[in-house]
Amino acid sequence: MDNLHNINIERSILSSIIFNPALFEEVSSKLNPLDFYLPAHRHIFSAMIDCERGNFPIDEEFLKKILNQNGVFDENAMLDILSTNWIPNVNAYAQEIKEKSVKRQLVALTGDINNVAVEKDLPVHEVVDIVQQKLYQITQESGEKEFRESPEMISSAVEYIKEMKSRGNSLITGIDTGFYDLNKLTTGFNNGDFIVIAARPAMGKTAFCLNIAGHCLDMDRGVAVFSLEMPAEQLMLRMLSAKTSIPLQNLKVGNLADEEWERLSDAADEFSKKKFFVNDQGNVNIHHIRGQLRKLKMKHPEVSICIIDYLQLMTSVASGKERHLEVSDISRGLKLLARELDMPIIALSQLNRSLESRSDRRPMLSDIRESGSIEQDADIILFVYRDDVYKQKDEKEKEERSKKEKDKSGNINPYKSNFVEKPIEEAEIIIGKNRNGPTGVAHLLFHKAFVKFVDNAKKSNENDFTATKMDLDSLPRV
Repeated sequence: MDNLHNINIERSILSSIIFNPALFEEVSSKLNPLDFYLPAHRHIFSAMIDCERGNFPIDEEFLKKILNQNGVFDENAMLDILSTNWIPNVNAYAQEIKEKSVKRQLVALTGDINNVAVEKDLPVHEVVDIVQQKLYQITQESGEKEFRESPEMISSAVEYIKEMKSRGNSLITGIDTGFYDLNKLTTGFNNGDFIVIAARPAMGKTAFCLNIAGHCLDMDRGVAVFSLEMPAEQLMLRMLSAKTSIPLQNLKVGNLADEEWERLSDAADEFSKKKFFVNDQGNVNIHHIRGQLRKLKMKHPEVSICIIDYLQLMTSVASGKERHLEVSDISRGLKLLARELDMPIIALSQLNRSLESRSDRRPMLSDIRESGSIEQDADIILFVYRDDVYKQKDEKEKEERSKKEKDKSGNINPYKSNFVEKPIEEAEIIIGKNRNGPTGVAHLLFHKAFVKFVDNAKKSNENDFTATKMDLDSLPRV
């Protein structure tokens, strides 16, 4: 199958690097050793990489020395390369080698399909998942990685530190959440992170996530949402309300003033230009999400974050398993997917009702439904808490009870609550787990009419050094 390899082009590329080592950086940014068809050519390109890492000249003598040390020196292959004319422009040739390498991998994939579908007789959903994963790896040039060696890792770590320095010692290393206190404690949501945002109903966890999504869109990042509970149109109404500061209820009934219609039109035009994708199919499992997100990421690489609302509504393809085992499979699958796609994945989660029987109803890790696996897999766990939600609920319950209770004289004295529902409430984003940083509390304000969280400037100033003054004992143990 000559159309799957071209030995002469491989020789020309390697010859060009030997005669002009400055070309190595250009070639190595496009090719890796496995892209070469001949094993001897793979070994020689690997030796070139070793020369580059060791700051040795990429020439015949050093290549021969490294190949002999590894026991893979092929004198005939080296002579053929040295006798091949080198070329000044290697881009087109490198692209040709890469395309043939991808074709070989695709041909090999057909054999893998036969192996898992026929010989191993795996279920269809597992076959599809395996094929999608390998196809994504091929197209993204990620492949299966072996052990990373110390020189590569230390070089990568130093480059990371230099990049952070070039940003002016910025607190944010990942995706900006849009909230100062939260950024300060988490450094943003980093690629590969699996983030769980949990709360009791009516606390605003969906609104909080959509506010983060809105900020990402403002930064021209793509956002993907799997909405298992709410239609896409309702999500869009919430996004528009937060963006325009028009009460959500007014948007729902179309009760807008002329000036508000103008603001709505501007916001709609702006959103229509953003990379915002919503899958509102109610019944999805981890395999559906993997497949859909991989395809979306291949088509739109600018998609930088994914939100799943919410985790307990996801179904499992495994039948007969206990629910906590199903949730374990789901949470582990989402963590692996975040690493595979190199992007943060946020999953919303419900909390157990039992926390409402405590005097302090602020959530803890153990309050997460099926908490064991979620707590283990998540890199960051956030709790959305608004104390006024419970105060209002308690006052209403007192009023209802007082209507039924009689005093010693047999009279009913209805309780009149002094609680006043506020349009803007204080909110806490409690960081229950932070694998790579401190825990703490981000103080926000919640605008109820616009379903919108904003920074609480007063609290932020009061706690300006909270994150930096925590000692080492406060850091979570991994």
